[in-house]
Amino acid sequence: MKYEDTTRLMDAILSMENREELERFFEDLCTIQELNSMAQRYEVALYLDQGLTYAQIGEITHASTATISRVNRSLIYGADGYQLAIERLKNKEKEEE
Repeated sequence: MKYEDTTRLMDAILSMENREELERFFEDLCTIQELNSMAQRYEVALYLDQGLTYAQIGEITHASTATISRVNRSLIYGADGYQLAIERLKNKEKEEE
C-alpha cells in the first residue's frame, strides 16, 4: 500500500489533532455505511482477539461469516494493524485504571 494518494490520505489522518477533528474528517471522507463497515470490522477483530466463535461474533455484531473470516485472515496473515491497535488500546485502558 505505497501509492502516493494513499500516503497523502494517511498523512491527512495523522494530521488530525483530536477525536473531534478525526470524526469531522471521516464524516466528510466516508459514507455512513463505510464508517459503519469499518467499525464493524474492528469490533469483529476485538471479539476474535477475545476468542469468541464466529457464531457468537455474528450474533453480537451482525457481521456476515465472510466478513468475520476476512478479518480473521487479516489478524493471522495481515500486516498486524488490527493487533497493533488492539494492544495499544488495551495498554491505554490499563494506564487509565
